[in-house]
Amino acid sequence: MSWSLNIGTIAGTAVRVHVTFLLFLGWIFAASWVTGGPEAAWQGLAFLVLLFACVVAHEFGHIFTARAFGVSTPEVTLLPIGGVARLERIPEEPYEEFLVAIAGPLVNVAIAIALVLLAGARVNAGDLYTVESPHTSMIDRLAAVNLFLAVFNLIPAFPMDGGRVLRALLATRMGYVRATEIAAFIGQGFAFALGFIGLFFNPLLIFIAIFVYLAASSEAHLVAIRAMSRGVPTSAAMMTQFATLAPDAHVEEAVQTLLRTSQGEFPVVDAAGKPVGLLGRGDLIRALKQLGPDARVADAMSATVPTIGHRRCLEEAFRMLQEKSAPAVAVVDGSGRLVGLVTSETVGEMLMLHEALPKGARLGPWTRPTGV
Repeated sequence: MSWSLNIGTIAGTAVRVHVTFLLFLGWIFAASWVTGGPEAAWQGLAFLVLLFACVVAHEFGHIFTARAFGVSTPEVTLLPIGGVARLERIPEEPYEEFLVAIAGPLVNVAIAIALVLLAGARVNAGDLYTVESPHTSMIDRLAAVNLFLAVFNLIPAFPMDGGRVLRALLATRMGYVRATEIAAFIGQGFAFALGFIGLFFNPLLIFIAIFVYLAASSEAHLVAIRAMSRGVPTSAAMMTQFATLAPDAHVEEAVQTLLRTSQGEFPVVDAAGKPVGLLGRGDLIRALKQLGPDARVADAMSATVPTIGHRRCLEEAFRMLQEKSAPAVAVVDGSGRLVGLVTSETVGEMLMLHEALPKGARLGPWTRPTGV
């Protein structure tokens, strides 16, 4: 995730802190100093650090469970609203997704129980209202907040764990796509309700509602793309008319190519037509500023470009776009020569056309199902 700093690695997963999280800690520290002096400021900061340690433990509950099902977990990022663990894919077997989703809240419940049994914490719902008060025991507040995190995350709305639990339960009785649509619809309804409450009580709830609504819509969109792309060869969805660049070409030539076309990403190929890199619009602008127009394309391009065979499934190409956060996937023939590109834009256009088809109609390799 951009604007984040790597602070270390735990069990092979990078732990990153978003810049906004550091600003949030600074703001809490300064606000506590103004209202309660240095002692309150340091106590408030210590409580937040412990709280987000619990959030990291919550995310690693997801991570370790996902690894048990063969899902790699490259990083987890701390944000002011919590933690986000990046899984390379979401298990589509209902029982696997259920276990991965429920593992996080169960970690918070386990932490609360441990604080009660080992540290003598007293769980009181009223502690949530005095979570910033230095007069309430930090252990009591931490136990109460962990139980709150467990309950809050089980709300049946994406991106909370409860949304994934609901989808997993629905998927045991219906298709994965239909289960996602229902879970996303419920999540969007929850977002509307939360936003309405925020109008009268707390404006912060409005921003949370917007985040939940967009996350639910995004999840439904991604699942629809994966379902549409199953069984479709990559060659049926790739872009075949595009400009390429040579590694020895000057950046000035790349600029002229950019102005002549509507491309945002330019594949760089060698003399044999095999992809050796990718030059994006951002890379091009950066090279102009730092290296000048006479620099070589090879010095500005990204040398890592994911490739896939033209006979492989489009679903695999889409997964590569997500997992590698790549702007494009190069499609190659049997000899390794570049024959096409798959980008998020091309996949999105395929989904738009697929959804426009009448029920039971066929367009190329795509068929719109007669039922959901």
